[in-house]
Formats: sequence, structure tokens, C-alpha cells
Amino acid sequence: MSQVVSFSFYRFGSIRTRLWAFVMMGLARPQMARIPDIGFWKLCGSGTGEGFTPFPNTSVYAILATWPDAETARDSIHDASIFGRYRAQATEHWTVYMTADTARGAWSGKTPFIPSAHHQQGPLAALTRATIKPSILARFWKRVPDISKVIGQDPNVVFKIGVGEIPWLHQVTFSIWPDAERMANFARTGPHAEAIHAVRKEGWFNEELYARFTLLSDDGTWGGTSPLKQLDIA
Repeated sequence: MSQVVSFSFYRFGSIRTRLWAFVMMGLARPQMARIPDIGFWKLCGSGTGEGFTPFPNTSVYAILATWPDAETARDSIHDASIFGRYRAQATEHWTVYMTADTARGAWSGKTPFIPSAHHQQGPLAALTRATIKPSILARFWKRVPDISKVIGQDPNVVFKIGVGEIPWLHQVTFSIWPDAERMANFARTGPHAEAIHAVRKEGWFNEELYARFTLLSDDGTWGGTSPLKQLDIA
């Protein structure tokens, strides 16, 4: 069996449901912790625009979780009451299931993703997570709009979003690409490459994690369709 990672996204329409989702960032924690067989998990808010901005998007929230296998992941998300409550409140929801190909670094002092020995070539997802040093917040967020603009214009990116546990300090970027080559072409050029150079040279992060995933399947829709529809995902 291989560990499976789920990333669930929820869109909320009314002021009432947006307030509900905001409050659940705290109240959902005990319920998440009681789900049988759940491993590492995080509740996240999101950013506006392409998601890679310091300004919160009050309509979109996300839940990331790890599970011992695909069946457990699907059954738990379908049956657990807390996931059901999110679906009931949301106007739209989408969950993508993945296995880790590579992972390095830590998240909240843990190594959450266990790479599989059976990863495949083809479409993939990339996740980066960092705890930003307070002393460089202004410099970090000054660069982000340029990166957001470039990734938003890239015709190769299938899905992209920026989420986080704590606004400004904890940042997670998640994107889906047709293949590793096109993702690498984006990462090696322009504002993204410049930011990575600055990160290494100046030590912007207290903690960081980078992971790549093989896409397995998905449930639900985002923007009225499955983001994986344009990919050859069995």
C-alpha cells in the first residue's frame, strides 16, 4: 500500500457560509483529529486573484490530509461528518487524490509525505510550503505579485492556488502541470527563478517543504468542471 494525499477545495457563496468556513478553521480541528486512519492534516484559507497574494479570499478554503491508501482516503472523505458539513455548506467542492513522488523538508516539524516507489511519468502536481521569517515579509510579498502574474498567464498550468494556515507567515502553493518539463521551464525562468535565488541567498524561510505528486483521480468540480479533464488521467 502507498500513502495517498487528498487536497480538498471548497467554495462558499453567501456571507453566512463564508463566516461559517472562517470559524471552522478553529472549530473543525477536534473533529478532524478524530477521523479514523487520518494522518497529517491541515486546514487552510486562500489568497485572492491567482491565490498567490497576501490578501485573503474569504470564499475559498481547503483541507489537506494523508491516508494509508486510496480506499481509506475516498471512504473517509465521503463518510466523515466534518467533510460532509463542508460539502453541504459549499457552493462547489473538488478533491484531488495523489501519491508523493518526491518530498523534502518539513511542515510543522514533521515530514508528512511518504514518497511512493511507483510514481509515473506524465501529469503531476507540485506543492511548496514555507514559514516566512517575519523580518523579510515585505520583501517576500513584494515579489509574489510578479510570480502570480506569470503563472496566471502560463498556458501550461492546469490548476494553481495559494493557500495557508496563517495569513502572511505560512504560505502553501499548489499547482498541476501536464508534465515535469513544462513545470521546470516555468520554475527556471523569470520572477520565480529570481525569488528562488533570493530565498537561497538570503535565507527567507524558517521552515520549508517541497513535494511532487502523481495524480490518481478526483471528485467534484472547480469552476464547473474537473481541472483534470484536460489531462490523460485514468
